[in-house]
Amino acid sequence: MSERMDAPDDVISMTQHLQSHRRRSLVPMSRKRLHIALVYNTFRESTPENPHDRGGMADLRAMIRRQARGLRKAGFQVTVLPLASDLLAFQRRLRRLMPDVVFNQYDDVVYGAKYEMRLAAVVRMMGFPITGSPALALGLCREKYSTACLLAGQGIPIPGETAMLTSIKQVDEHEWEFPLIVQASQEHCGLGLDRNSVVHSKKALREKVRQVVREFNQPALAQKFLPGREFNVGLVGGNKLRVMPLAEVDYSKLPDDIPPIMSYAAKNMENTVEYKNTSVQCPAQNVEPEVAKRIGQVAARAFRAVGGWGYGRVDIRLDEQGNPKVLDINCNPLLDEGVGLARSAERAGLKWSKLLKLIVNAALERMPGDINLPMLPISSNGMARHQSGLVVTSSVG
Repeated sequence: MSERMDAPDDVISMTQHLQSHRRRSLVPMSRKRLHIALVYNTFRESTPENPHDRGGMADLRAMIRRQARGLRKAGFQVTVLPLASDLLAFQRRLRRLMPDVVFNQYDDVVYGAKYEMRLAAVVRMMGFPITGSPALALGLCREKYSTACLLAGQGIPIPGETAMLTSIKQVDEHEWEFPLIVQASQEHCGLGLDRNSVVHSKKALREKVRQVVREFNQPALAQKFLPGREFNVGLVGGNKLRVMPLAEVDYSKLPDDIPPIMSYAAKNMENTVEYKNTSVQCPAQNVEPEVAKRIGQVAARAFRAVGGWGYGRVDIRLDEQGNPKVLDINCNPLLDEGVGLARSAERAGLKWSKLLKLIVNAALERMPGDINLPMLPISSNGMARHQSGLVVTSSVG
C-alpha cells in the first residue's frame, strides 16, 4: 500500500525512513563488525510432534538458519545459541561469547509459561542489548485481559463485552451480547482457538470456558466477535516507528460451518481445512486511504501503549461501522523470510537482511528509560563495549 500512515508524531513512512538512513550512512563511522548471539528455545516435551504442524521444531530450526544467513548477509558475525532447560549453562556461554547484541527468538512452548519474558529480563540484567520488546512488554502482551484493560484506559478501541472468566458461574452473572469469541487468556499463536471458539449462546459459552480453564489451567477471555475485515499491521523501529503496508486475512474460502478466525489450525496445521482455506493478502486491497490511515494509527498507539519496541504486529478487525478494534498485540512476532512481518516489510521495499539490520539497530538504540545497569557482572572490557553506543554502519538503502 502506497499511502502514508503517519499520525502519531513518532510514526514515519518507510520512504522517509529509507531516505534519512541513506543520508546518515554518508557520515564516516566505525567499521566494527558486530557479533550477534541468535537465541532460541529448543525445549520440547516428550510428546511426539505432529508432522503436519508448522509450529514444530523442524520448522523453527529452518527459520533460525534463515535468520542467521540474513544476519550474516547484513554484515554481522553470528553465533546461534540454543536454550533448553539449563539457564546457568546458557549464561556462562553468553558471558564467554560477549556478543554486542542478543537477537531474541526465544518463544514459549509450554501452556502458561512466561519464560519468554524472563529470558529477556535475564539478558538485560547481564548488560547485553536485546532485540525486540523488553520483558515487561512481552509479559503484558501474554496477559490478554490486562492488555485490553490498558488499551481501553488509554482510549484505544477494543472489542466490546471484554471479560475474563475464571469459572462457569461467572457466565450466568452477566447478560451477554452474542456472538462472542472465547480463548485462553494467556496464550499466543492461536492456542486455544478452534471451531468452537465463536459462541452464540450461554450454553456454548459455558462449555468453552470450561474447556479453556481445564485444558490450559488459566482464565478464559471473552470478547464480542466482530464481523468485519481483519488486518495484520507490521511495525518496525525504535524511537521512529514505521508502519508497514497492511496485510489482510482472507477467510472467504472457508466453509460456512467454520468460523473466520485465526485459530491454531489456520496458522499451523497444514492438513486442516482451516489452513488450506485461509490466506493472507499483502498489501491489502480496496482499503480506503482514510481507513488505512486510522488502522495504522491505532496499531502504533497500541504497540506503544504496552511498551513495544523494535518490531511487532498488531491484529485489528473492523466492527459493524467499519471502525478498527485491536484484537491482539504481538511484541516479538514470527520473524521469517517471506511471510508475516517480513512479507509486509518487503512490500515496503525493505529486503530480508535489511529488515534484520533495522531490528538490530533498534536494540542498540535502546528505548527511553532502559538503563544499562548489569546485575550479573561481566568483564570490564565487555562493559566498555556495551556502553560505547555502537551503531551498525552499512546502509539500509
